[in-house]
Amino acid sequence: MSEPAAAVTPMMAQYLEIKRAHEGALLFYRMGDFYEMFFDDAVAAAEALDIALTKRGKHLGEDIPMCGVPVHAAEGYLLQLIRKGFRVAIAEQMEDPAEAKKRGSKSVVARDVVRLVTPGTLTEESLLDARRHNFLAAWCTVRDEGALAWVDISTGAFSVLACPPARLSRELARLSPREVLLAEETERDWAGVVSDSGASATPLARGAFDSEGGARRLCALFSVGSLDGFGAFSRAEIGAMAAVAEYLDLTQKGRMPLLRPPVQERPGGAMQIDAATRRSLELTAAMGGGRAGSLLGAIDRTVTAAGARLLERRLSAPSCELETVLARQAAVTHFVEDRAAGEAVRDRLRGAHDIDRALSRLALDRGGPRDMAAIRNTLAVAENLAGRLGGDLPEVLARAAEDLTGHDALHDLLDAALVAEPPLLVRDGGFIAAGHDVELDEARQLRDEGRSVIAGMQAKYAETAAVPGLKIKHNNVLGYFIETTATHAEKMMSPPLSETFIHRQTTAGQVRFTTVDLSELETRILNAGGRALELEKRLYSSLREAIIAEAARLSALARALAEIDLAAALADLARGEDWCRPHLSTGRAFRIVGGRHPVVEQALRKAGEPFIANDCDLGDSPIWLLTGPNMAGKSTFLRQNALIAILAQAGAWVPAAEAEIGLVSQVFSRVGAADDLARGRSTFMVEMVETAAILNQADDRALVILDEIGRGTATYDGLSIAWATLEHLNAVNRCRAIFATHYHEMAGLADRLDGVANATVAVKEWEGDVIFLHEVRRGTADRSYGVQVARLAGLPASVVERARVVLDALEQGEREGGGKRETLVDDLPLFSAAPPPQPAKSAPPEVEARLREVHPDGLTPREALELVYELEGAGARVREDPPRP
Repeated sequence: MSEPAAAVTPMMAQYLEIKRAHEGALLFYRMGDFYEMFFDDAVAAAEALDIALTKRGKHLGEDIPMCGVPVHAAEGYLLQLIRKGFRVAIAEQMEDPAEAKKRGSKSVVARDVVRLVTPGTLTEESLLDARRHNFLAAWCTVRDEGALAWVDISTGAFSVLACPPARLSRELARLSPREVLLAEETERDWAGVVSDSGASATPLARGAFDSEGGARRLCALFSVGSLDGFGAFSRAEIGAMAAVAEYLDLTQKGRMPLLRPPVQERPGGAMQIDAATRRSLELTAAMGGGRAGSLLGAIDRTVTAAGARLLERRLSAPSCELETVLARQAAVTHFVEDRAAGEAVRDRLRGAHDIDRALSRLALDRGGPRDMAAIRNTLAVAENLAGRLGGDLPEVLARAAEDLTGHDALHDLLDAALVAEPPLLVRDGGFIAAGHDVELDEARQLRDEGRSVIAGMQAKYAETAAVPGLKIKHNNVLGYFIETTATHAEKMMSPPLSETFIHRQTTAGQVRFTTVDLSELETRILNAGGRALELEKRLYSSLREAIIAEAARLSALARALAEIDLAAALADLARGEDWCRPHLSTGRAFRIVGGRHPVVEQALRKAGEPFIANDCDLGDSPIWLLTGPNMAGKSTFLRQNALIAILAQAGAWVPAAEAEIGLVSQVFSRVGAADDLARGRSTFMVEMVETAAILNQADDRALVILDEIGRGTATYDGLSIAWATLEHLNAVNRCRAIFATHYHEMAGLADRLDGVANATVAVKEWEGDVIFLHEVRRGTADRSYGVQVARLAGLPASVVERARVVLDALEQGEREGGGKRETLVDDLPLFSAAPPPQPAKSAPPEVEARLREVHPDGLTPREALELVYELEGAGARVREDPPRP
């Protein structure tokens, strides 16, 4: 955007200059109590925020579009813009308007961008989900190496991982970052992968990913001479971390957030779960979006925000290190066995605040007195909690308990300095407690007692002037003044009273005066108020520095509280839901007794229905071929076993009566069907892409659940693909798997392939209907019961009857013709000859008459049983001797 040849106003010239430096962002331009936007920014913002679009002045002969939002309500508008994919540059007034006027009447207040607000750099409480991380990630490639670094500036967590291109999608699915930094030359290649993860891609110059300059930048950031103390980082890892640091410096305008030293994740240290599997299993978000209906939503009983974030991290990346898993499991077991301790811990933790985020806001100077109070109150909770956690603790809890203590000096300082309920903003004042600072107390006394002095002075002047109605008032223009009616004003303006009362202003019906004493008192009172606020601001800065000096120990305390909260929450879950402690090993066992699906079980319980638990043992036969009709519960059975493995390696107890699990390195799920029209992929193509990923990546420690492979194409094509897939899993991948299918022809593979066993979901037929028992048993289903399920779904009776006719003909022809179903179609009766709809069957008249005589509430169990036999006998007689027409 360029200026016109003709002169523009100084203010608009300033706006255009700032805008040129931030072309990719909406510019919030501070004008007094409003942030204003102009030109295309105003048009876009007005539409996105649904606010009025107006105009202000002209540019190049055309009206300048304008809109604005109040400064005090800016956070709500920022949230809307960020959610809609905008970035916002905030330009603040850098000086007092009075200072600008000293340079001349046409001088413009100095303004500059103090912050660039982007999806990955949010810190404000109102802009964040307290129970979820807000990650900013950066991906870097150096020759054949790749690395992913990510940071949550609202908590200071900073991590890095070696990440070749093939793993990028999987890691982004695990982290769910809000924003991903890419080198400009690679953005086009990887923006689609980033977009699929739900993040926005932000290009940076290649220099931001430079490993040599980046190492120096990171050393300066963490005040160290070398990064070796944090880990042996590759060039790609250093480049990714350097890009994060560069971007934070750019967006925060040099005011860097408090970051913890980077943690280098070990490849293979966490269970690998790809994006398709996460969606299928609904680990942290349901298919429809949001927590409700997800595993995380079903099991989250944490009472702190930090504990909830830790639970999500553990579910998203279950550990593959046996020692780590057993240590976490032991912490949960401690609170399961000591219920009183667990409940006491949870009660105390309810008083804890999110000190990670409070600390981050204070470090960036976006905090306030309430953040300090949150830290003070949480330090008191930690001290109280440490007193409750005693005795012989498991390793995880013992380490956490150590970090709860040793904060007495900071707690005492904050407790003495802050009032019980401080205001939100520093500018509001009143947050420093009385008695903490002598100078502040004196200024406050003068400010507050000035009111009583004014009242005494008013009484004195009323007596001197003999005017009982005389008042001393105040406004922002005149300050303090004496006011009386015009009737009494004349004598006050005459000697000798005129020597005391000085006339200032006459209004309709009122005359205003001042005195020398009143002016002097006003000066002292006004100075005292300003002085008190200035002293509070100075004390706030001192407290902020004291808190930041303890940042490392406060971060350790926050992690300890989260760890304790998670262990106690998982223990409460295990007790409440009757879960068991799984036995984990380095072997290949996978034996589940009485396993349940935690989300489905909760839903059924709300509906007043029981959940049918099932066993699964992949020890002797690592692959189960599962058959059974739709709606029988195959998908639930598949998913529940994958979820049990994930929960176990997250350190939790599991929804089963018994569980023995050899560590699982990867979980793959191919359950359900959906197309991808945006990429031109049919349902079958999506199914094949996901199946290919499993066959190419699954190792012998993986757990694979597959449902209905090959159903999206022709019958024999699908059967052949499913057949070959099962053989590959058994012979090449050699993984543990549950393979659900409707192709009953595959049942014979159990006899031909070592390690494959048949299982089925049991059903029962009753008078043409199918009853789902939801029980998984060894063996095979004799058929799919598809027609019966269609009838339950509500298909017209004529269609169901026609389907039965076609099915019988096809099955008969297959038996007689060697399986060539296609040749039978020409022999079927025409569909136009389909039988007309049959009237609904009704009970025999004598049965209906007998039922009308029955009063169910008055029947004893024996009488009810006798009635059933009586009605069954009446029905049998009718069938043997049907009524004549």
